Amino acid sequence: MTLTNDRYINLFTDFGFKKLFGEAPNKELLIAFLNELLQGKERIEDLSYLKNERLGNSEGDRKAVYDLYCTNEKGEKIIIEIQRVKQEFFKDRSVYYSSFAIQDQAIKGKDWKYEMAAVYTIAIMDFIFDTTNQDKFEHRIKLIDEQTHKVFYDKLTYLYIEIPKFKKELPELENDYDRWLFAFKNLHRLREMPKELEQGIFKKLFELAEIATMDEKERSVYEDSLKDYRDLRSAIATYFKDGFNDGKKAREIEIALQMIASGESIEKIILYTGLNREEIEKLK
Repeated sequence: MTLTNDRYINLFTDFGFKKLFGEAPNKELLIAFLNELLQGKERIEDLSYLKNERLGNSEGDRKAVYDLYCTNEKGEKIIIEIQRVKQEFFKDRSVYYSSFAIQDQAIKGKDWKYEMAAVYTIAIMDFIFDTTNQDKFEHRIKLIDEQTHKVFYDKLTYLYIEIPKFKKELPELENDYDRWLFAFKNLHRLREMPKELEQGIFKKLFELAEIATMDEKERSVYEDSLKDYRDLRSAIATYFKDGFNDGKKAREIEIALQMIASGESIEKIILYTGLNREEIEKLK
């Protein structure tokens, strides 16, 4: 029994995102997507995929596992994260992850003068990140001088995009940037390729995203990934609905989700949250 009758894959599934953007034969999709996100600040002509797991300097250090980690022809580092679950310390986590891309550039055993290439951290989020402004779905962050409000250091950029806040429908799409965000939000809901997205790179996006073209193994992996995504969304919705009048319970769930994302053991999550094993397994 199949889990979906969708024609196209969901880009927020782990398999879906990495199949379309994380495989070398499809890297023109990732290049086109990144060039729209960077909006002229940087123009990527080519890129290479790097190992997505970065270890600390010692065995006991935490590691960082990116969804995608790549470098362009100028040596600039680009981290791309698909974030499905809201985390209390998500800002801290994204800054911590970017530190690995900074440290990667250190040249050992040479007279290195600390000159670095730019680092971009891009988070595509399937939740509301900033509740203070329901219309602002894009956040571009740099180090600035508080007094002059001028950029102090332009080689470190954080880009956070809240997909649920993107409200434009097909007739309202003005450019490829809009078209990419629309695809992230709606691709799996479409039954056919709309005329607004049938040109250029988007034609290839739809061709690669069609579930019917997958072989049996790929489809099985995708359906497992889709099940994980749906279970996670359902668990979050149920727990937070039930915990609406129970702030303590909601807080326990939030902590548990953060610890799961960090790879902590079930025993440690039980100790820190008071949730039972069954509840934690359901969240996982």
